[in-house]
Amino acid sequence: MSSASSEQERKQEQRSPCEPARRLDGYERRQPEATALYQSVAQHWPSFAQRLEEQGGLAKFVREEFAAFLKCGLPEHGCLELCCRHCGHSMLVAFSCKRRGFCPGCLGRRMADTAAHLVQSVLPEVPVRHWVCSFPWGVRAVLGYDRQLCRAATQAFAKEVSRSLKRRAKQELGLHSVSDALTGLVAVVQRTDGALRLNVHLHCLGLDGVYVQGPDGALEFHALPTPSSAEVAGIARRTAQRLHQAFRKQGRSSPWDEEAAGTDGVETDSFREEQPGLFACYQAAAQGIAVSGERAGQPVLRVVVGGAGQPATHDKTGKSAEQPIAEALGVSVYAKQLVHGRDRPQLERLCRYLMRPPLSQERLALRDDGRLELTLKNVWKDGTRALVLEPHDLLVRLCATVPPPWFNMIRYFGVLSSHSRQRAQVCPQAQAAPGRFAPEPAAGEQLSLEALLSAAGSSVSSEQPEPRAGRSRWSWLLKRVFRADVDSCSRCGGPMRWLEVATEQHAIARLLSKQGLAPRPPPAPRLAVPVGQLSFPFGR
Repeated sequence: MSSASSEQERKQEQRSPCEPARRLDGYERRQPEATALYQSVAQHWPSFAQRLEEQGGLAKFVREEFAAFLKCGLPEHGCLELCCRHCGHSMLVAFSCKRRGFCPGCLGRRMADTAAHLVQSVLPEVPVRHWVCSFPWGVRAVLGYDRQLCRAATQAFAKEVSRSLKRRAKQELGLHSVSDALTGLVAVVQRTDGALRLNVHLHCLGLDGVYVQGPDGALEFHALPTPSSAEVAGIARRTAQRLHQAFRKQGRSSPWDEEAAGTDGVETDSFREEQPGLFACYQAAAQGIAVSGERAGQPVLRVVVGGAGQPATHDKTGKSAEQPIAEALGVSVYAKQLVHGRDRPQLERLCRYLMRPPLSQERLALRDDGRLELTLKNVWKDGTRALVLEPHDLLVRLCATVPPPWFNMIRYFGVLSSHSRQRAQVCPQAQAAPGRFAPEPAAGEQLSLEALLSAAGSSVSSEQPEPRAGRSRWSWLLKRVFRADVDSCSRCGGPMRWLEVATEQHAIARLLSKQGLAPRPPPAPRLAVPVGQLSFPFGR
């Protein structure tokens, strides 16, 4: 006991006076430069981009995504100094890229923020069913870049789920018309799967029932029983038919055409001519093939655990057949998970799952041979537990994770939509949590006019509109998710407030010097691009 305490005291004595004290809540500044993802992108992105320039280059939004990621979380590219109002202790907070492609830190923040918004301001306290819809492999790459088709696919699935709920509600409740039943749905577009392949699919949170307007005009919720496998199969079949019509409406050869079975109409795709490099990345990422190394043009190398090759056993009983899982015309629908709306913590965890980033830092590791190992979240049926990727193979899949500009990743339908007149009666109307959009006032700070009038007992004029809620503060999200209170000083517990924002190089260097830090050395000289081209499936 004494030796352990003496060891801790010795480490405290060796700690630099400029190094911040370790926080009791365990919060530490994230260091992206120490992760395998950042190191791989920083080292191989210049040569990868230069190679693709020979094949048409990449779109501007993809190049900007990678450039912003390489600056995210590094204080030498911009930082904010926070200072304690009591003891004067200060700390630096680096700027973030705020992108929505593959940055784990920024997408983790977006995940927590969106989940809090859905639970506090959108989803009522009624049963919520989790619907998952996946599409045939032949159309996943097309849905990755075609906004209109992706929107059509999302609307088709949402309308069919709503149609099924209304038809069942009419039968169960004896309604005069299906229009008397009001439904609500939140749809989230996920671009990749666990192997980081381009696999556009939908996760939806649907109210597991309908609202019916009573004689007094008030809405009353009626829960419905679990849908049968036949009902889910009907949803999948009609979704495929709607998507087939959307393909034909755009003049594409639909994968459901008999004369074009197994194709997706990419031969005449205008995007292929406008962005040949990015189109090739999408095709390679959707097929899961390698573009460099010895396995170029073939599936990437897999790490298989023992006991592989065991056939999966399926329950053929009637109970399994009645589960809400079905597939029709290549469209698979899963609707097995149900969460009661009163269980808000479980519902928020489900919302975070829907908004999760495509890649977790813990699943990617550098190997001794320079390649990367991507551990899968679940072992596949053939025993595959990890993929071995060349650095350029990883970059191809990262390019596919970046959504095009103005590509909506979350949509609201029915009474949960902002256009619905019944939304105010359905969605929670609770006030924003303290400190969510603005820090709570501390002792010695100047209060706003509204706060002074409220403290004096005077009412604020109702003509003045309330401030519009925006993005939740990062410190509020950290406290909500990780119980880390970064608004408080790690030494005395006093409030931390902004002191200076550094965006110019001289200001950044001064703050880094003040904190006893030094910017990283300049990057190593760029290596010559190896002779040869990346193997993309251009003509496949």
